[in-house]
Amino acid sequence: MKPSIVIVGLGNPGAQYERTRHNLGFLAIEALAADLDVGDWKEMQKFDAIGVESRIHALPAVLLKPTTYMNLSGNAVRKVLDFYKLDPATQLLVVTDDIDIPLGETRLKTKGGPGTHNGLKSICDIYGEDYARLRLGLGAPQHGEDLAAWVLSTPSPNEQEKIEKMIQEVPKMVKDFVLGN
Repeated sequence: MKPSIVIVGLGNPGAQYERTRHNLGFLAIEALAADLDVGDWKEMQKFDAIGVESRIHALPAVLLKPTTYMNLSGNAVRKVLDFYKLDPATQLLVVTDDIDIPLGETRLKTKGGPGTHNGLKSICDIYGEDYARLRLGLGAPQHGEDLAAWVLSTPSPNEQEKIEKMIQEVPKMVKDFVLGN
């Protein structure tokens, strides 16, 4: 099945990263997959990702979690888009964490720069800034904490509660995006 859209959740593979702030993209795309009741994720080695095929409002879709680690996310995105000959400007949605958005808030943008996010930078290095992204707010680290260490740490119980509420909004946001709302 050739997808009409590829939805990529950004994160890092491996158990040590599973519940970290930087893996919100993986958590969000897993929530979308559960909402769509798509079944089991499969290793998609040709895309350097774990993925699943689905339909969103009857449109064929592929949901992906790159296994390249965050800083090389663009490699997995390029492989899937090249394979299916898809246009990133109209057939790609990237779901990711964002420290520049307050904790619990979301923003859907059809284009824009990567900010401080290395996963988005990796994709922008290949495709420029003309692709959609759903940004999930983490807020900034407090008290001068090291950014890399902070995004790779586990949220507090209070933060986790806000994150879970935000993740629950993702399936509807993605479905609305696919419909063009």
